[in-house]
Amino acid sequence: MSSVFYTYLQLGFHHIFNLQAYDHMVFVLAMCALYTGQEWRRILALVTSFTLGHSITLALSTLEVIKFNTALIELLIPVTILLTCVYNLTQMDKNKRKGSVVFSWSNFFAVAFGLIHGMGFSNYLKSLLGKGENIVLELFAFNVGIELGQLLIVVLILVVSAILVNAFRVARRDWVLGVSAAAGAIALMLILDQDFSAIF
Repeated sequence: MSSVFYTYLQLGFHHIFNLQAYDHMVFVLAMCALYTGQEWRRILALVTSFTLGHSITLALSTLEVIKFNTALIELLIPVTILLTCVYNLTQMDKNKRKGSVVFSWSNFFAVAFGLIHGMGFSNYLKSLLGKGENIVLELFAFNVGIELGQLLIVVLILVVSAILVNAFRVARRDWVLGVSAAAGAIALMLILDQDFSAIF
């Protein structure tokens, strides 16, 4: 593995897997709150959908193919968290999800929300990228790092959920309600903390 690839892989991993990136971590938490380890196919499809979305805009915005209002993206990221939490509250009494694993509204919105988060990731990456011929490799490695960090977050969420539900007999409904309420509260605080004058 080249030193450039490994360096940017580490940067991507630590960018999402640290408390300073808690907005992205909270989104992954909210996104996975409905699911158990037995629904790993749906989780994989959901995470892959999110990955597809943020990979597209991370590349396009980092390479300056698209431009956007940074303040608007910083507002939209917690909005995606809040909307995910609201969706969770409408689904938490459903013990078994039906329909296609791949073609679902959950995956569609994961792609859409991923597009927004990808632009958020790019703000950090732009300040790190070199100006030479390795820019594509750096971009790819950073994205792989983000995915590894994201997958670790998903695994930790599923482990905590399994312990609480199976060992401590916490009801699935209470888990989903608690996680969604906490994530939603954080999202509301992030929304209210935005500088709206920079957006409009």
